[in-house]
Amino acid sequence: MIESDRELSAIVQEIWDNDVNRLKPGKDYRISLQGKAGDSMGDNESNDRAGLPLFTFVDENIFKKETFLAFISLLDNYESDTGEPEIVTPEEVAENHRFLDAIIQTPAMKIAHKHLVEKQLSPQDDTEFKEQLYRIWFELYARRGSSRPDSSGFEHVFVGETRGGRTVIGFHNWIQLYIQEKLGHIDYKGYSVTANSPQPDENKHILALQFSWKNGIKPKGSIFIGVSPEFEFALYTLSFLTSPNERVKVQFSFYDVEIVCHHYNQKHIGTTFPVLLRYRNPQ
Repeated sequence: MIESDRELSAIVQEIWDNDVNRLKPGKDYRISLQGKAGDSMGDNESNDRAGLPLFTFVDENIFKKETFLAFISLLDNYESDTGEPEIVTPEEVAENHRFLDAIIQTPAMKIAHKHLVEKQLSPQDDTEFKEQLYRIWFELYARRGSSRPDSSGFEHVFVGETRGGRTVIGFHNWIQLYIQEKLGHIDYKGYSVTANSPQPDENKHILALQFSWKNGIKPKGSIFIGVSPEFEFALYTLSFLTSPNERVKVQFSFYDVEIVCHHYNQKHIGTTFPVLLRYRNPQ
């Protein structure tokens, strides 16, 4: 492991240890992995290895916490199809700021901010830091094949988008997955596993999976489960600002993880998500 990854791993471990709003598997939520998803991209019944939803229980009282409440208010602010320009209303801008105001007060985000200031990658002033976060996550840009601003890092990663109505892109957030599944818009098809990846575990916080959303298919997605919005925001912002590479390996808790983080014009997050490499025994 290279030195910068070791340093980043130590910060991520500290953020993990201070993610006070994280849910406990088996207590605050339960999932049902069922079968291994098929390899086919087609949205057909023969490819479905899970007859039941992924989530069997979530304690929705958690969603009343400030950062969860502010996060969930953002999920219905977007037009899912790429190519459709986004119209951002003043109310939506206010919701974005309310979310950033909430998360920068959390222990997880304060740790990330302190580290970024020490590395001279972020301003120390909270207002200026919030402006930087807004630019990275919420400023609109034109995704491939579009001439008009139709996407943002936040929409792609946390809300999900569709391309051509048939392919789901982005969509790496468990809260959105749970809400959309509850509404009947998600059909969980089973977990994904490769020759090199460990078997998934219902009591761990990372899962690769296949699902359909609306009329589109996500052949393979990877998400954290049960973590807080501020944990993901802190981790992905750190990865984006500290690593010039688009893949960085970190070790924390039970996990060896590769964080994939694609930049868009070096100014915005194009996409970012975790890839579980192996489980480990914490020191």
